[in-house]
Amino acid sequence: MAVEKSNTMVDGVEILKPRTDNREYRKIVLKNSLQVLLISDPDTDKCAASMSVSIGSFSDPQGLEGLAHFLEHMLFYASAKYPEEDSYSKYITEHGGSTNAYTSSEETNYHFDINADCFSEALDRFAQFFIKPLMSAEATMREIKAVDSENQKNLLSDGWRMRQLQKHLSKEDHPFHKFSTGNMDTLHVKPQAKGVDTTSELIKFYEEHYSANIMHLVVYGKESLDKIQDLVEGMFQEVQNTNKSIPRFPGQPCTSEHLQILVKAVPIKQGHKLNVSWPVTPSIHRYEEAPCRYLGHLIGHEGEGSLFHALKTLGWATGLSAGEGDWTLDYSFFTVSIELTDAGHEHMQDILGLLFKYIQLLQQTGVCQWIFDELAAICETKFHYQDKTPPMSYIVDIASNMQIFPTRDWLVGLSLPSKFNPATIQKVVDELSPSNARILWESQKFEGQTDKNEPWYNTAYSLEKITSSTIQEWVKSAPDVNLHLPAPNVFIPTDLSLKDAKNKETVPVLLRNSPFSRLWYKPDTNFSKPKAYFKMDFNCPLAVSSPDAAVLTDIFTRLLMDYLNEYAYYAQVAGLHYGVSLSDNGFELTLLGYNHKLRILLETVIEKIANFEVKPDRFAVIKETVTKEYQNYKFRQPYHQAMYYCSLILQDQTWPWTEELEVLSHLEAEDVAKFVPMLLSRTFIECYIAGNVEDNEAESMVKHVEDVLFNDPKPKCRPLFPSQHLTNRVVKLEEGMKYFYHQDGSNPSDENSALVHYIQVHRDDFAMNIKLQLFGLVAKQATFHQLRTVEQLGYITALAQRNDSGIYGVQFIIQSSVKGPGHIDSRVELLLKNFESKLHEMSDEEFKSNVTALIDMKLEKYKNLKEESRFYWQEIQRGTLKFNRKEAEVAALRQLQKQELIDFFEEYIKIGAARKKSLSIRVYGSQHLKEMASDKDEVPSPSVEIEDIVGFRKAQPLHGSFRGCGQPKL
Repeated sequence: MAVEKSNTMVDGVEILKPRTDNREYRKIVLKNSLQVLLISDPDTDKCAASMSVSIGSFSDPQGLEGLAHFLEHMLFYASAKYPEEDSYSKYITEHGGSTNAYTSSEETNYHFDINADCFSEALDRFAQFFIKPLMSAEATMREIKAVDSENQKNLLSDGWRMRQLQKHLSKEDHPFHKFSTGNMDTLHVKPQAKGVDTTSELIKFYEEHYSANIMHLVVYGKESLDKIQDLVEGMFQEVQNTNKSIPRFPGQPCTSEHLQILVKAVPIKQGHKLNVSWPVTPSIHRYEEAPCRYLGHLIGHEGEGSLFHALKTLGWATGLSAGEGDWTLDYSFFTVSIELTDAGHEHMQDILGLLFKYIQLLQQTGVCQWIFDELAAICETKFHYQDKTPPMSYIVDIASNMQIFPTRDWLVGLSLPSKFNPATIQKVVDELSPSNARILWESQKFEGQTDKNEPWYNTAYSLEKITSSTIQEWVKSAPDVNLHLPAPNVFIPTDLSLKDAKNKETVPVLLRNSPFSRLWYKPDTNFSKPKAYFKMDFNCPLAVSSPDAAVLTDIFTRLLMDYLNEYAYYAQVAGLHYGVSLSDNGFELTLLGYNHKLRILLETVIEKIANFEVKPDRFAVIKETVTKEYQNYKFRQPYHQAMYYCSLILQDQTWPWTEELEVLSHLEAEDVAKFVPMLLSRTFIECYIAGNVEDNEAESMVKHVEDVLFNDPKPKCRPLFPSQHLTNRVVKLEEGMKYFYHQDGSNPSDENSALVHYIQVHRDDFAMNIKLQLFGLVAKQATFHQLRTVEQLGYITALAQRNDSGIYGVQFIIQSSVKGPGHIDSRVELLLKNFESKLHEMSDEEFKSNVTALIDMKLEKYKNLKEESRFYWQEIQRGTLKFNRKEAEVAALRQLQKQELIDFFEEYIKIGAARKKSLSIRVYGSQHLKEMASDKDEVPSPSVEIEDIVGFRKAQPLHGSFRGCGQPKL
């Protein structure tokens, strides 16, 4: 099909852009051959830049694995022009921005965003990465520890482990085979033993590979294109061009030795998984014909007749995905991943037989033009009506696209299939043959049955060759199920017109209030997209009344999603997303996407709720899935464990996961069947509808829900009694008191420890909020610099705001393999002590600069309907209903004096502050476990040691809930 064009001419070069995109674009090439795309967006509050360097981990020298990734870390340190260590990150953080980078096999991408009025200096600091960075030996040694900490974090992650195993099972002389992260061993110990100086190698790698002619820069600004061009030309001309060519790594990673293999691997977590991958012709060379996109759409489909639907009906699979995975210009893999049930694990051969049977079906039916056209139409609509996203995330992909695609398709990339060529698709179908397959089968059941270990992550595995004839036998013996192509998609929107909202409300209005529900409504006045956002929170008192009720409610929501899947999957494909999930006081329904067919989907979901029945076979699968999820809690990162304990201590009506797991073990299908009518028997529905929907449509939708659930002759739901309206309560910590909770890490194999040091401050109040936020802004970079950069306590180091149902606080989060939680906690305390003098020494100018940065962050406009709706929905859910929050807090900020911030710090945050309330959650990894007893002995007084979380919570007073503040009037 022909794609409707919406192009912008850039110096005689056409760039395809969305019809709804009013930004201006310009391509320029600097004298040093650096290619640049300039983007002007007068409406933006944030500016951003992304530099893609066409060098990645494939270029790591032998014996220095991870050097490209390590260099990515080091460029953040300092430069000749800005020699103060970490000053780049400090400047950006203090002016409302963020920075990041990543290293892939053939690319390293650096990017940042910042408040618009500070962009020029930030861009100049960024440019120095590529002009004259400084890399001292001392800084190098410190940052090797950060890389090692990052790798330590990944060692027990199945995603990282299995990816490296796939790489290990490839040609040793192909760079795909390499370990790319780096660690202490590869970057320090082994090079040092060979007399190799890592700092010198780092500088050599930079000078050899970082050349302007293989870099691509995207700059997103608020000014005109001419002004942005002047900035870029002035700052980036000095990037050296040594006329390098982009390295190519021809040849396939896999020979016949690495194909037709069955690999059994032992994962860390519970669960079984089957990954089948084939080397295929990279789609990138025929990206408009999109062969892998077409095949991924069909093999990964979840509607009736699909492979997944068959496996799900047989009770063998809980998830399936398909598509092109690892790829470069020279090689590519097409991968099918299947999440197996216990029964599915026992039927691996049947599952593979059905997979190849479905591939045979694709070969026999041939390539269907109507399916390609439908897919192209969906992609075209998605491209032209795409939501605006934050500038940094938008440009990172474009910078990567620039090195691969012609200028015309820099914004499009792989997203627009437009040329139907059955031969191209057929060629890839033929490559998905038994003789090309690599099968990776993951299960803890293989423990003790393996004879090999992958060297970098120590993953246990075994390998056997498998013949095409064996797979053909599996195909023949596979169950006889009705596999067929999907039906035409009825959810594709055909009406993309914009409604003329009569009410130009700038904040939500209470449109309807009844004993059954309350409807908040907000028409789209900002985004001009044919989309809607729909939320319904079913407040059911029974849902949170006990661990049993919490588990039963969870299983109910998952069964609903399970029943809806084969029908609603079509909606998802067409850009209408849905979800049923647990909420604080029950469960919630979310619909988001094109508004045209949203009502049809809503009516189906409500009908499923009203006529809910438990199917015993599906209950068994869901129970098994949830059980494994709970069992895998113990493998979470230690800092996630610490954050979980913090929430459990603070939030009333929450239950320990261990109790919920205990409930699960005794649960039967009839328990759910008895529970759900009781769950729904008393409920109140909080609704929010926003976007391209008229007020009468919104009312009509809610009225329909009420009619089905409440107004039936035999109603499923009745309204709540006034005494049943739920509130969210948070533990009130005592002023001047320190609370401690010490706990073993739940995974004995994990060496990492973690600390969450939480300071509870106040109940939602504009004047207090801004002081806490300003403290957070000023202290954030100082925390990162001291604890991560200087002391190298761990890769995960953060200072974050915390808001529990309107109770505000701040938390330090650190994960470390080098120091225990007690030591880390003492370093946080010392940091706060030193911060006091920093605050007193802050100049008036610096204070004003920080206030301005925070004001700019608060006044940042919403990019899309989802972003806007999330803010308003949060206010509704918490009961705070402060829809003017941003403006009110900005007004308070404009009045704030420096002394008020100092007084706030001295009253609530500093060591020994009279009103300070702190809670330290200390999770001990295996190598620090022996420190726990002495740490407990050394806690200062006055303090409280929490031994029993639920007992402690029951004994504590609770903050008042905003949801208990009366009902708003119409």
